[in-house]
Amino acid sequence: MTTSDTQNTMTTSLSKNLFFPLILLAFYLVLMIWLAIDPYSRATWFAENLPVWIVVALLVLTYRSFQFSNLSYFLMFFFLCYHTIGGHYTFSRVPFDFFNDFIGSERNNFDRVGHFLVGVFAYPTAELFVRKGWVNGAKLAALIGFLAVSTWAGLYEVIEMIYAVNYGGDEAADFLGSQGDIWDAQKDIAMDMLGAVLFGALYLFCGTKKED
Repeated sequence: MTTSDTQNTMTTSLSKNLFFPLILLAFYLVLMIWLAIDPYSRATWFAENLPVWIVVALLVLTYRSFQFSNLSYFLMFFFLCYHTIGGHYTFSRVPFDFFNDFIGSERNNFDRVGHFLVGVFAYPTAELFVRKGWVNGAKLAALIGFLAVSTWAGLYEVIEMIYAVNYGGDEAADFLGSQGDIWDAQKDIAMDMLGAVLFGALYLFCGTKKED
C-alpha cells in the first residue's frame, strides 16, 4: 500500500468515527461536573484536576488539526476519568476495597493503579510521532512514548514534592498520597514506566496494523 493510500484509508476511518471522541468528551464533562460537587478537599480536588483539564483542553484545541485513533481517545478518556474520581475522594480515600482485598493489601492501591494507567499516554504519543512522520518506525515511536511517560512520571513527583513543601498539612498529605510509604515516589514512577511498556507494546500490536 502506498503512502497516499494509507493516508486516504486513515482519513476515511477517522471521518467514519468523527463523533466518538466528542461522545467521550461529553461523558467526561458530565462526570467532572458531578464529581466537582462537594469533594473531600476542594484544594486537593483542584490540584489533582488541573493537569487533567490541561490535557482535555489540548485535545479539544488540537482536534481539528490532528485526530488520534479512537483507541487512543478511549485510553486517554479512561485514565482522565479515573484520575478525576481520585481527585474527588483524594486517591488514598477512594473506595477500592474490592481490589485491595483481592491482592491482599491493607494499603489503598487506587493511586498505584492510577500511576500504571498513566502509561496509556505511550500509545497516543507513539501514534502521534508515526503519523506526523517525526520518526521512522513504530518501535522507535513506542520507545519515545515510553521515554515521554517516564520523564513526566519523574517531573510529576517533583511537582508533588514542591506542592507538599509549600502547603504542608493535611492537604499536602492528601495530594502526595504516600500513605506512610517512604518509597512511594519510586514505586509510583515504576508503575508509570510499567504501564508505558504495556501500552507501548499495545501500540506495536494494534496501532501499527492500522498503518499497514
